Amino acid sequence: MKLLISLLMTAILLAACVIAYGVHLYKQPGALTEPTTFVVSKGMGTRQIATSLKQQNLIPEKWVFVAAVKLAGDKTTLKAGEYEIASRATMADILKLLSEGKVVQRKVTIPEGLTSFEMVRLLNSSPNMTGEVTDIPAEGTLLPETYLYERNEPRAKKLAEMQKSMTDLKAELWDKRAKDLPFTTWEQAVTLASIVEKETGVARERKTIAGVFINRLKQGIPLQSDPTVIYALTNGKPKNEGQGPLGRRLLSKDLEIDSPYNTYKYAGLPPTPIANPGREAIAAVLNPESNSFIYFVADGTGGHVFSSTLAEHNRNVAKWRKIRAAQK
Repeated sequence: MKLLISLLMTAILLAACVIAYGVHLYKQPGALTEPTTFVVSKGMGTRQIATSLKQQNLIPEKWVFVAAVKLAGDKTTLKAGEYEIASRATMADILKLLSEGKVVQRKVTIPEGLTSFEMVRLLNSSPNMTGEVTDIPAEGTLLPETYLYERNEPRAKKLAEMQKSMTDLKAELWDKRAKDLPFTTWEQAVTLASIVEKETGVARERKTIAGVFINRLKQGIPLQSDPTVIYALTNGKPKNEGQGPLGRRLLSKDLEIDSPYNTYKYAGLPPTPIANPGREAIAAVLNPESNSFIYFVADGTGGHVFSSTLAEHNRNVAKWRKIRAAQK
């Protein structure tokens, strides 16, 4: 009987030592001296994850990790994904990270004013995503923004998110538009916004330039926008190899191209957008600045100078030509 009690006490003492050692390992800072990534693949079980963590020297003992998961109960599920493990992370830190599913968020930034072809090309070149987008969405149906994605997320899913973002923007802005605008559909608004987007990179000018084009549309004056001609020439697939979308300067003879996108030849809006405008360009078109301007030309500083009469505009053009000649 005494022997049995002695053995039982020894077993209890050993168990207590094992538990104490396990708790110590569970709370002990890890061996990592700098952050690293760890991937939990879909279908991996707790033991596989623990083995992988041990192999990568992220935890000291896999049995402690497995035991901690079991003790945490059924509510603790280790989620698949890519994780960033901080330096000196404890086993407790890693278990919390994996059970909460705080995966690494990557991002792809889509600049305003890209064509759908360019946006798809950028998306297809984004690393750590799966699948390839082969169909080019209609121009003006994708919203340029910064989009977050996880490792191995399908590119098609992210493209659908870009389309939904534009649909959501319509729901947000369309009913708040100004009265007496010279267009009646969202698609026409996006078309004009795409021209405004391509005409200026200066945020404060968007509403002013939108006002200029609104004035021209109302008076039946052709928009005379170079970017629309460029779209006609490139069919939305610009070169952009350091020498502009055409790979050269736009020439006077280019303005004679017979295309519904040539706003020098045809008054009114082109049949579709010429790019995917951003939120601010669309907002500017829906609530433009009220002004009397009909013309604008570059001012040599990255912005534009505006005028209400042809005589004033011609003087501004002459100034711009002098500036451009001095810059050569």
